[in-house]
Amino acid sequence: MTTLGTPSPRISAESRNVGYVLVAAAATGWGMWPLILRHAVMPATLQSAIFMLVMTVFSLPVMLRDRVAVRARASHWLGVAWLGVSDSLNVMLFFAAYQRTSVAVAVLTHYLAPVFVALSAPLVLGEHLRARTLAAVGISFFGLVLLLQPWSATLTSSDLVGAALGAGSAVFYASNVLVNKRLAHVFSASELMFYHGFVAVPFLWVMVPSGALGAVSSSSLAVVVAASLGPGLLGGLTFVWGLRRIAASHASVLTLLEPFVAVVVAALFLGQRLREAQIFGGILILVGAVLVVTVGAQQSAADRVE
Repeated sequence: MTTLGTPSPRISAESRNVGYVLVAAAATGWGMWPLILRHAVMPATLQSAIFMLVMTVFSLPVMLRDRVAVRARASHWLGVAWLGVSDSLNVMLFFAAYQRTSVAVAVLTHYLAPVFVALSAPLVLGEHLRARTLAAVGISFFGLVLLLQPWSATLTSSDLVGAALGAGSAVFYASNVLVNKRLAHVFSASELMFYHGFVAVPFLWVMVPSGALGAVSSSSLAVVVAASLGPGLLGGLTFVWGLRRIAASHASVLTLLEPFVAVVVAALFLGQRLREAQIFGGILILVGAVLVVTVGAQQSAADRVE
């Protein structure tokens, strides 16, 4: 029986490559969030509560066909409960950051998460901290700074609050990655999504302002529900399926594709022109992703030698 903290079995190079593709696909979908939320005017707590409720309900039919034949211990269920709290705070703080500051500041501070994961994974998961992984984090994060350029606008007190909210969401996002990784061999992706909702949904609904739901337009509700099924449910399942196949630190770097996609989509559909420095920043993000993939290839070769 796999227990919390037991090293995961070795994964083939083919399965690891699939994991990279799945995580990258999830990050691409999440890159649409700034554009989606622009059409869903409501408090961030309500956005988060609807998002979590829809994901929990619609993950049930998937869970019934996607279960792990392992009996969970009390420590595993405590991990699921914490995942419900941390995921709620991750989503709520991230959505609130979008409402208080620019997309650049919100996303940049939120994507401190890869740094937190890369530094925490050796202690929490027992993963080897390789120099190339640290280099990938540094290169990708520097590229993210060039891509989003938060210095291009004068920062206000609201921007500082938004940055604090984004950084707070990064802490809980990193926690999600680490906890998902530790529970991946006890619960399937859909099981984690469904069970953690029993904590996350009531936790978020308690914080929704009185009368907020009745004041929201039907079109805004429809946007949030649709987004919860797309980038939310499908993206979340895809990410966890991928995370089960690759190192948590690698997955966190690949998710830097999310802001890259968001800026490119804004340039294509909203007429927001990309400057040369931003294009270079996007290239650096991809360079970091390539470094992560090559680390995985080296690990596969080492496993075959052993």
